[in-house]
Amino acid sequence: MEQLNENFGFRALWTPELLLGLIVVAVVYFLLITKWRNRFSGSTPVKNRQKIYFLFGLLALYLGWGSPLYIAGHLMISFHMLQMVFAYFVATPLILLGLPAWFLQAIVNKYENRLLGNIFKFVWSPIVALFLFNGLFSFYHLPFMFDTLMQATVLHSLYEYLLLAASLLMWWHMIAPLPNLSPLSDLKRIGYIFANGLLITPACALIIFAGSAMYSTYTDPAIWATVMSYCLPSGVDVPMTLFSGPSSFAFLDARMDQQLAGVMMKVMQELVYGIAIGYVFKQWLKKEKQQDGPLTISDIPTVRP
Repeated sequence: MEQLNENFGFRALWTPELLLGLIVVAVVYFLLITKWRNRFSGSTPVKNRQKIYFLFGLLALYLGWGSPLYIAGHLMISFHMLQMVFAYFVATPLILLGLPAWFLQAIVNKYENRLLGNIFKFVWSPIVALFLFNGLFSFYHLPFMFDTLMQATVLHSLYEYLLLAASLLMWWHMIAPLPNLSPLSDLKRIGYIFANGLLITPACALIIFAGSAMYSTYTDPAIWATVMSYCLPSGVDVPMTLFSGPSSFAFLDARMDQQLAGVMMKVMQELVYGIAIGYVFKQWLKKEKQQDGPLTISDIPTVRP
């Protein structure tokens, strides 16, 4: 962290524009669940737990798209993979859990009968969401695609927004924030989570078992300098000492860093999906208890002499 502070200014390290945008989102959220709540049919007070989920979701998105991790992710791919975990495996489920059901239902009601509703129905399919996110994630980490996107800031930003939208679709079917609209039973949701874990494995395996460092962003000084220049204000020189030499930020060689990134992604993904399975199983048990109902005197069989 000391090396980053010495070479980069406040704006490059802390991305205040993203932080400000997320603060605005948080303010709108609290207005929505308090002052504007009565505008929604069937609205009820939002639990404190949901508020915490939403705020931590925004924090995770900030860690994934900004904060010092943004700079560190341009120096080592293991930090880049940590960004991916925060943005698409932590932020999105927390944000969905933090949004009240009456707000989500209002959005569904608004668009389901419109022309765009037919498009959304297709995209909202569990199978489409399954292959869309995992396909985009895997394609992103192909070497030629990764290096191309890292050198094109506009394309990279658009791809990040697309990944975020795809992850929201995927997590929608995992946690089912509106159970009445979920096309999957609880058992199928657990299978769906397992399927997501399987589909992301090839991308992790490619990164882990590659014979050499694959990404020019972290091995070619010219490409690295181009990528880093987008993180700095105009006119500021790229600190090449961070790329190599005794002052280099990287504490692992490029191939070991790449292997660590792949292992980190797989382990953290499995951990998050394990928590998701526990959440679905808890919902399943709660639903079964509600269907069975409490035991009454009439439920007890009578024994006749």
